[in-house]
Amino acid sequence: MSPELRVAMLTEIERELSRRKLEQYAPYEKQREFHALGASTRERLFMAGNQLGKSLSGAAEMAIHLTGRYPDWWQGRSFDKGISAWASGVTGESVRDTVQRLLVGRPGQYGTGYIPADCIEGEPKRAMGVPDLLDSVAVRHVSGSVSRLYFKRYEQGREKWQGETLDIVWFDEEPPPDIYTEGLTRTNATGGMAYMTFTPLLGMSQIVMRFLHSKSVDQSVTSMTIDDVAHYTA
Repeated sequence: MSPELRVAMLTEIERELSRRKLEQYAPYEKQREFHALGASTRERLFMAGNQLGKSLSGAAEMAIHLTGRYPDWWQGRSFDKGISAWASGVTGESVRDTVQRLLVGRPGQYGTGYIPADCIEGEPKRAMGVPDLLDSVAVRHVSGSVSRLYFKRYEQGREKWQGETLDIVWFDEEPPPDIYTEGLTRTNATGGMAYMTFTPLLGMSQIVMRFLHSKSVDQSVTSMTIDDVAHYTA
């Protein structure tokens, strides 16, 4: 095999793998526990130090629900048809660079995130005001129906979080209490769920205390050190 052909083949393999991230997702124990808790609770918090797979877990779970492609190891909640969901973060830039990148891929490389390229319906809709930020994306569910994912940001204020009816809300990074309450309320009518993934940079905030003082906190997790993974339910 010539060097040129070898390079071409490796490039094609890398390209194909980049479009199959969801198939390659292999969660470690705490991530699996976090996903499994979705079957029994509406509110979850995955709290951990930096670079320990919090956002990755949040993105993978969202993609699984949007597509209906539940892996064999899945023990969490399942949806048998397309869902409506929000994926959110602090600012437009942070949503674009983390949440959107993990789910859809980088600008110009849509289909290289956890949502498989062959599940994305049409062109994602762009948002106004922030370069390369998306507003929404349509995702084909295995049932034949279509899921709708919208990207939200806390900086929009509580008023922009009102009115919608949703199955899932994902908060990446800690939201203000009023934003969290509004997001959770959006799932009331459907009996849906909300989950958060963040490092507790704000310390014992109102959001963290909500989970730590809940009677339904997962008692199997007791570590509170920033370098350890902790997940809680409320």
